[in-house]
Amino acid sequence: MLAKSVRLLLLGMVAGLAGCSTPCDAPGRLCAPITSITSPPPAPVAAPAPRPAPAPPPARVETFAVAMPGAAGQSGATGTAMPSLANGPGTTPAPDMDAIPSNAPLRVALLLPLRSDTLGQAAAAVKAGFLAAWERDRDGVTVTVADTGDATSDVLATYASAQEQADLIVGPLGRSAVGALAASPLLRKPTIALNTPEGYGNPGQSPLPARMLAMGLSIEEEARQAANWASSEHPGASALVLATGTPWQRRIAAAFTSQWQRQGLAVKTVELGAANGYLNDPELVQLRARLQTDAPGLLFAALDAAQARQLRGALEGALPELPPIYGTSSLNPGNGSNFPTQELDGVRLLDLPWQLQADHPAVMVYPHPPQPEERKPGAADLERLYALGIDAYRVAREIGHHAGVRFQLDGVTGRLTVSFGQGPASFERIEQAAVYKNGVPQPVAP
Repeated sequence: MLAKSVRLLLLGMVAGLAGCSTPCDAPGRLCAPITSITSPPPAPVAAPAPRPAPAPPPARVETFAVAMPGAAGQSGATGTAMPSLANGPGTTPAPDMDAIPSNAPLRVALLLPLRSDTLGQAAAAVKAGFLAAWERDRDGVTVTVADTGDATSDVLATYASAQEQADLIVGPLGRSAVGALAASPLLRKPTIALNTPEGYGNPGQSPLPARMLAMGLSIEEEARQAANWASSEHPGASALVLATGTPWQRRIAAAFTSQWQRQGLAVKTVELGAANGYLNDPELVQLRARLQTDAPGLLFAALDAAQARQLRGALEGALPELPPIYGTSSLNPGNGSNFPTQELDGVRLLDLPWQLQADHPAVMVYPHPPQPEERKPGAADLERLYALGIDAYRVAREIGHHAGVRFQLDGVTGRLTVSFGQGPASFERIEQAAVYKNGVPQPVAP
């Protein structure tokens, strides 16, 4: 997406839309221990301690508190009931993962790279969504926001300080930072990472530490879900995967291919040349000729939306009927960027309810961030990260009071299934299927 969009810049962010496209790590500064600034409710406070000597800048921390602890199931300030959490059968929490009593305040630390040159904008979007969810359902929860730069040492030092003051940590966001934390001895408190580190969590890889849950957005996971969807609609079909040499496109092409082969199905990959985001016309002509003699059962477009339009236009008329085309959320530029033409009509994709279902019960109750007059590239990915912040808060709140159980959540990023506190944590997100109609992706049942 976590490529031309900031997601696919921010989200190999966070490498992967969070499996996205750009580097997640850049040099940063070691931050000093966290100092806390408390905001509402207003109360007399002692004079602030003197600032440390101007060396490495300290992590900036904002603490948001409420006067009324407990009432974990009550709604927030709007008075509208929250979408319910459907919990599975309760189990006894592991001895070192006891849930915080429901009548005790839950102290949550939100650890984000707000000072990062590469991830600062993504982190700000996550923070805005997280605090929007907290504002709506904040009884009994204190949120502390601690910012970091890009350096792993900065992130780990800030994490170590934050967990001394919090019951649960949300973050880090950068993929390498999550990996460094997972490999470190620091992790003692329940931690909700906003990305999946390299080498952890996927089939055949090492499990994440028992106290860590990874719930980042992943275009690779979208590609695997697209493969499952396509194979269910076209049993036994062969697939042709189309991508350019862009790193995020190669990753989702590989994810789709692996999942397709895992089901014993035939698949081939074609890497198309591209310059300035546009597919190479001579190569499209060659592809058109290939399809006329060797048509696959379906196409998977590991492309962005503009490239998919170009592809569809080039292939129109090559066959009596084009094979169905599947893709990920990279084919959806988001609200305000829908195409005035119908070149993508019939194309299938997966995306978040936040982007597809304005009337979704969970989506309706949260404010959308203000939209600039001129929509910039990557805006849709920032909106997805805002949605990630909302669901991260809701998952954190549930884990904070009910560790040791498996639960489901109808979230703004998809249908979530979470298990935490019983050995290695597990997380699954099922995204919403959609088909382009009249230039707009419309939700459908997969």
